[in-house]
Amino acid sequence: MGISLEQVSYTYQAGTPFEGRALFDVDVTIQKGSYTAFIGHTGSGKSTIMQLLNGLNIPTKGAVYVDSIKIDAVTKSKTIKPVRQKVGLVFQFPESQLFDETVLKDVAFGPQNFGVSLEEAEQRARETLEMVGISKEYFERNPFDLSGGQMRRVAIAGILAMQPEILVLDEPTAGLDPRGRRELMTLFKKLHDSGLTIVLVTHMMDDVAEYADYVYLLEKGQVAAKGKPKDVFQDVAFLEEKQVGVPKITKFAYRLRQRGYEMDSLPITINQFIKEVNGG
Repeated sequence: MGISLEQVSYTYQAGTPFEGRALFDVDVTIQKGSYTAFIGHTGSGKSTIMQLLNGLNIPTKGAVYVDSIKIDAVTKSKTIKPVRQKVGLVFQFPESQLFDETVLKDVAFGPQNFGVSLEEAEQRARETLEMVGISKEYFERNPFDLSGGQMRRVAIAGILAMQPEILVLDEPTAGLDPRGRRELMTLFKKLHDSGLTIVLVTHMMDDVAEYADYVYLLEKGQVAAKGKPKDVFQDVAFLEEKQVGVPKITKFAYRLRQRGYEMDSLPITINQFIKEVNGG
């Protein structure tokens, strides 16, 4: 079934002088097996939605449905725990969540927290560490002795070790060099191809064009646009007005069109551009 948000609103520090409303009657559907992206200017509500998806935030109004589990303002914590096993949330700087004395112990902690035996948890940890590119020689090292990129991979392995059905990624490549970013995005694509549902928050429109099959644009806590990336990225002026932009090749094609070059539609990837200029 995936995840759906129905008329969800969220207010931070509700009932205090510091309360602030972050979401306003939002309706969102994330289909099982999809690769859904959320884009929007800083402060648009993207990270708030991500934390609603696994019960870290609870709706002030409306409801979040994860398969058959309903989360609303009166939901008890015991109901939310299974959701956090189904939905793995990777924060923008997940390495800040590392805490244990060795890489292996850190990654194995999550599964044990959900009742998995130590032996099975460590087996999962070995498998997911190798999956994200951390070799055996690092398993017994202190995670804080690793490079920033390696720490990021260890933190992601810790989420994958819990075997979530949905992987939520909040700016997962922030601060990485181009090579590290490309390697992680390739990993997430492989995970999606294997059947994992992916939810991505990003400011990188090229990544949305390359990987996502559906996109939501948020603005001031509301959905301003939604659809397939190919359709959403056609309105270049609108997206630039919302300060999110478009893929680089789309902006280039848009400028060509302004100078008189006829195109049936604006391409959003290099391959689409080549096909367009070669006559389809």
